[in-house]
Amino acid sequence: MADPLSWLLEPQDPGVRYLAMRELLDPPVDDPDLLAVQQAAHKQGPIAAILDKMNPDGYWARPGAGYNPKYYSTGWSLITLAQLGASITMDMRISQACDYLLKTALTKTGQFSMNGTPSATIDCLQGNLCAALVMLGCDDPRLALAYEWMARTVTGEGLAPAEERQAPLRYFSAKCGPGFACGYNGGLPCAWGAAKVLLAFSRWPADQHTPLMERAIRQGVDFLLSRDPARADYPTRNAAKPSVNWWKFGFPVFYITDLLQVLEALVALGFGTDPRLAHALELVRQKQDEQGRWALEYDYTGKTWVDFGSKKQPNKWVTLRVLKVLQICGQKP
Repeated sequence: MADPLSWLLEPQDPGVRYLAMRELLDPPVDDPDLLAVQQAAHKQGPIAAILDKMNPDGYWARPGAGYNPKYYSTGWSLITLAQLGASITMDMRISQACDYLLKTALTKTGQFSMNGTPSATIDCLQGNLCAALVMLGCDDPRLALAYEWMARTVTGEGLAPAEERQAPLRYFSAKCGPGFACGYNGGLPCAWGAAKVLLAFSRWPADQHTPLMERAIRQGVDFLLSRDPARADYPTRNAAKPSVNWWKFGFPVFYITDLLQVLEALVALGFGTDPRLAHALELVRQKQDEQGRWALEYDYTGKTWVDFGSKKQPNKWVTLRVLKVLQICGQKP
């Protein structure tokens, strides 16, 4: 089997090259080659293209909380930039956009909202935006409130039922109960939401994990590992069978979750050697082609500011996602 690392490090794709160097080679943060490639990744390619579409006031597509239109608006653009490895330190526009999102989408009680009101919150959005802002390098005290709310929604501590409308902190019709219960999933716990929440907790500095966050993480890990992730037979309102999208690896990853993102979250939290991940890791390996590469199976072509490759073709971004998981697990590609 060929080693795909040299493919990821090709100079004509500085965005992938930068992330591959940073994540897989782990050079010192002040390594001159790494810094040069990081700068190149921000001046050309997907990061630059997305930033060039930003309004000077700090938003994309239209002003407001940034959920619509999918997948061009502020929230989705920041999520994409985070997955591309963009950094506040490299472009002041990223800092401006993060601040804009915090002002328009984060409520006073910690919910990231689709429209700016507390009721328009949901696990996948909360997790995606919390993770994205941390990955971008946002170090704003308002994020701690968002993480505290997210942890409480998992454990249920201090939250009233949705019916108690006068309670200062409560669940809502979409984020409807503890343990990742989701109104869009018929009130059942949503594994897509759980993966986003755990990924966000994995990005939050470990020395800032509160006891409440640790309890939420433990509950989330127990939920995702209560099933074999390779089977993905998590609770769903469509009880016949899981969504086929679980087994379609993609880039970027928005609210639709793939098996690979479950692995990304769990291994980042220290569960890379857990035997319950063995089948999932084997399934990932089975998707590798003879050149050691992985294909793009779920895409947003024509729905985002930038396209990231042809469907069903070997893809550098997906391959990078896989290699990072395998490396954390101590496995060779």
